[in-house]
Amino acid sequence: MTEPQRSSLPVEIVRSRRRRKTVQATIVDGVIRVQAPASMSERELNEHVHYLVARLERRFRSETVDLESRALRLSKRFSLPKATSVEWADQRSQWGSCTTTNGEIRISNRLAAYPPWVLDYVIVHELAHLVEANHSPAFNALVAKYPLAERARGFLMAISFGETGIAQDVDGEAPQPEEETDSPLTLF
Repeated sequence: MTEPQRSSLPVEIVRSRRRRKTVQATIVDGVIRVQAPASMSERELNEHVHYLVARLERRFRSETVDLESRALRLSKRFSLPKATSVEWADQRSQWGSCTTTNGEIRISNRLAAYPPWVLDYVIVHELAHLVEANHSPAFNALVAKYPLAERARGFLMAISFGETGIAQDVDGEAPQPEEETDSPLTLF
């Protein structure tokens, strides 16, 4: 048994001579059990373990959050429409998505690892799309009802920058620079 990465759950590596190509990970009694071919190199195994453990931990953390009741509470609190369904999704490129035609909302399971107020912001953001299907000033006014909206946006922007190295707004657009003035730059 080796532990190639830090995990909140213990990781057990089981190598098998019968397994030829595939690597599988499951949670068994609170332990992430990774089954891999005996012939797989340590480097290749570590790559698989890193990916699979992160994915299982996101799923494990997200199972403790009742998205439906959380979204219902937020929709009532901020006078937004009720979603027809709110579910976790394995989304890598966005924090949430909303199908306005049927009211379905999907939330990235990566959010399960972040503070609850960040998750609430994303839910409010997606609920606001049920009223305004764009990022117009009217949409932004709906989202701004959430008191920690700016803080959550900054948090998500920082996470996104850390993952990609590209400064992007959480809505996927590059932030616009402030309007330039003719005044000299003051450093102190």
